[in-house]
Amino acid sequence: MISVYKRKRLEFITIVYWFLLLYIIAALVWWFIALEKQNVALFDSKVHELNKNSISYKQQYNTILQDKKRKTSQYIGEGSTFLLVILVGALFVYRATRRQLMLSRQQQNFMMAVTHELKTPIAIIKLNVETLEKRKLDEEKKLRLMETTLQETGRLNDLTTNILVTSQLESGNYQPDKEEINLSTLIEETVSDFSMRYPQRIIEKDARSEIYITGEQLLVQLLINNLLDNAIKYSPAEKPVGVHLDKHGHKVFLKVTDEGSGVPDDEKKQIFQKFYRSGSETTRKAKGTGLGLYLCKRIAESHRAKISVANNHPSGSIFNVEFKTKV
Repeated sequence: MISVYKRKRLEFITIVYWFLLLYIIAALVWWFIALEKQNVALFDSKVHELNKNSISYKQQYNTILQDKKRKTSQYIGEGSTFLLVILVGALFVYRATRRQLMLSRQQQNFMMAVTHELKTPIAIIKLNVETLEKRKLDEEKKLRLMETTLQETGRLNDLTTNILVTSQLESGNYQPDKEEINLSTLIEETVSDFSMRYPQRIIEKDARSEIYITGEQLLVQLLINNLLDNAIKYSPAEKPVGVHLDKHGHKVFLKVTDEGSGVPDDEKKQIFQKFYRSGSETTRKAKGTGLGLYLCKRIAESHRAKISVANNHPSGSIFNVEFKTKV
C-alpha cells in the first residue's frame, strides 16, 4: 500500500515537473514573439513617418532597419541564453532527482538484504545453542553444530566489519596504519580459514611465496575475504574457486577466479558501486548486501591499487587486483 502511494506520488510530481518546464519554455517563446511583434510594429511606425521624397530617406531607412535587426538579434541571443540556462537547470534537477531516487531504492534494498543477512545467522545460532542446551547429542553431532555456529558467527562478523569499515572510510575517520605485509602468508591464512568455513568447497591456491606490499593488514584482509566470499557465493558448489598471486617487476597481481555465471559486460563497472546488486531483492538467490565489492574498490584505491573484473573461460569471472611496490 505504501509503495503504491509512493509510486503515485512520484508520478504526480513528475507530471507537475514536466508541466512547469513546458510552461516556462512556452512563456519564453511567447515573450520572444511578443517582443518581435513590438519590434516590427515600431519599425513600421518609424518607416511610415519618413519622408520618401527626402534625399536622406534611404540612409534613414537603412538606419531604422539596422536598429530592427539589432533588436531581433538581441532578443534571439537573450532568449537562447535563457532557454539554455533553463534546459541545463532542468537537466541538473532531473539527474539529481533520479540519482536520489536510485540511491533511496538501493538503500531500501540494502536494508532488506541486511535484515535478511542478520536474521538468518542469528536464527541458526540460536537454534544450535538451544539444541546443544536441551538435548543430549553424541560428540559428532555436537561438533557439527558447533562448526555451523562458528560459520554463522563468522558471517555476522564479516557483515558488521564491512558495514563499519565502509562507514569509517566514507567519513574519513579511518586512519590506516600502513606497514609491510607478507601478502603470500596472508593469502595462505585466508585460504586455510575459508577451507575450514566451507569444507565442501574446493579452493585452489597458486601463490608465489615471500611477496610483500605496503598497506593496512586489516583492509587487505577484508579485500581478500570479500573477493573469496563473492567467488564462493556466485559459483556452483561443485566448481572450484581459485586464488592466484604473482609478481612482475614492481607490480603484484592478485587474482580470484570462479566458474559461475560471470558478470555481464554492461555491469562490469556497476558491480563496484555502493549497494549495487543484480536483480531485485525478491528474486535474487545469492546472499549479500551490495557492500563487498564496493569496499574492495575503496580499499584498492586507498592502497593505490587497481581492481577490475574480466571473463573467465569457459565461464565465470576473474577479479584482478594490481598493487604497486617500491622494490
